[in-house]
Amino acid sequence: MRVLIALFVLFASLPLNAEEKLKVVTSFSILADITRQIAGDKLELRNLVGADADAHLYQPSADDAKAVLNADLIIANGLGFEPWLQRLIASSEAPGTRLDASAGVLPLMLDEDGDKVPDPHAWQNLANAEIYVQNIAKALSQADSANAAYYSARRDAYLGEIRALLGEARQGLGQLPPAQRSIITSHDAFAYLGQAYGLNFIAPQGLSTEDEPSAAEVAALIRQIRADGVRAVFVENIRDPRLIEQIANEAGAKVGGTLYSDALASTGPASSYLGMFRHNLDTLLAALKP
Repeated sequence: MRVLIALFVLFASLPLNAEEKLKVVTSFSILADITRQIAGDKLELRNLVGADADAHLYQPSADDAKAVLNADLIIANGLGFEPWLQRLIASSEAPGTRLDASAGVLPLMLDEDGDKVPDPHAWQNLANAEIYVQNIAKALSQADSANAAYYSARRDAYLGEIRALLGEARQGLGQLPPAQRSIITSHDAFAYLGQAYGLNFIAPQGLSTEDEPSAAEVAALIRQIRADGVRAVFVENIRDPRLIEQIANEAGAKVGGTLYSDALASTGPASSYLGMFRHNLDTLLAALKP
């Protein structure tokens, strides 16, 4: 048995052949797109939680367990976003390397049922996205050194796109008047965006979409919208819009559009990470600018 284990470790540490592609599993659609932007066609990539799907409610399948078992690299968000993933890795005894793409992010700490927990939605700040990209590119280069220069070049080009959009976001959101900086969304997924640009995101649900607000909490939110003169509320692509539509109707506000929080769109401009961020930016500005 010791000989077999030693052989496995030896072969796992050998560089990939030219014909072989690195086997990578990503936990959800946003990480899948970021990874593809860096890696191009050099990977065999399997993503677990797809576009327009809710990672909070995800139930892994037998095929997911098989993909994780065979992966050279498993890319997760971390910060408590995918509690099911560690169980999946442990149950399948997957030997691949796990990377938390958010490593190095300064997390926002929020109150959840009386406990302080990290907000996992760090990708909603483009400055944090730079950390994600650096982490992923480094892990890819370490796992597949033959293509390290390729990954580095694509990383740098992608970082240039992120920084350009970051400048647009600062200019656009920075022009919003103080009275139009309160924003209602379905669940608490945009605190990092709010912190970056001085926006106040309020949600009837907590960090997880599993949380259900009480009738008293909904009534209090409606009163707050009326008192603060909030002009627009926003639905999310991963949530049933009926609660937000009810809140908007009773509060006399309009539904300002759909924001993408925890998943990309299945099709269209928001089907990439930067496309998603630009869509959210344009949607917010269209609804909130005077």
